[in-house]
Amino acid sequence: MSTTDKDNEDISTCVNCGKEGDDINKLKSCTACKLVKYCSRECQIAHRPQHKKECRKRAAELHDKELFKQPPPAEDCSICFLRIPTLRSGYKYMSCCGKVICCGCCYAPLYDNQGNKVDNQKCPFCRTPSPKSIEEENERLKKRMEVGDPIAMYNLGVCYGKGRYGLPQDHTKALELLHRAAELGHAKAYLQIGDAYEYGDYGVEVDKKKAKHYLELASMIGDVEARYYLGLNEKKAIDPHRALKHYMIAVESGDTDSLEEIKQMYTYGFATKEDYTKALQSYQSYLGEIKSSQRDKAAAFSAHYRYY
Repeated sequence: MSTTDKDNEDISTCVNCGKEGDDINKLKSCTACKLVKYCSRECQIAHRPQHKKECRKRAAELHDKELFKQPPPAEDCSICFLRIPTLRSGYKYMSCCGKVICCGCCYAPLYDNQGNKVDNQKCPFCRTPSPKSIEEENERLKKRMEVGDPIAMYNLGVCYGKGRYGLPQDHTKALELLHRAAELGHAKAYLQIGDAYEYGDYGVEVDKKKAKHYLELASMIGDVEARYYLGLNEKKAIDPHRALKHYMIAVESGDTDSLEEIKQMYTYGFATKEDYTKALQSYQSYLGEIKSSQRDKAAAFSAHYRYY
């Protein structure tokens, strides 16, 4: 009888010694695979030689199930309630109120109908006047950080890491802020930490295993850039099947680089016509969710407002 069969037969029994669990002597599941239970640490260690092969296989299956799950869609603009574009120039974070505003809603109050700039620029959401200096912007970010805003933490973390925008370079503080932002669910923070281990930034040593770990965390909560990089890594590892799965998820969130990769895979026979057709349809569906006349007007006015 295999470990799995034995576990399915009676999950309330220690797989090593057969001892039954109860309200007082509770059994603990293997944390990696969740397939079997043990009454003690000693039983888990004793059973490890028999279980490790199946455990690793099942743990890898569970990991991939989470990794390749479609992440939640990006949040909506706080003003027009349309989906925020993936492209960085398609939205802006407002340090006054902590809202993320799309390019169309950012553009609308800043220019009149003739495209002339309006004086006394204000936040489109809370109507707070725009900061007059980098120092004022940094103070706003610090205030947002104090109330637990992960985007403010991320922005300050990057500034400290690079020594930009009037802040001194401080790798320790940068990583602390990035980790705090990541723990609060900000995907870009995980991406930034992954990049640090990939290239040895922020004072850390290059560690490809850690870099991949953080890229996967970023991907699972919706960062398409991290997802694209994972696809490239699988491409380099000559695993087109896994690469394609990453690219397809990224395309559903509007990543044009991943769409181009799928096109190339189709051209060279690593993806089917159906794969490429599905990718194109996914991208068109994404465009349908983000397009608006106001955003088109902003993008036509300046490349700084381009959103796809």
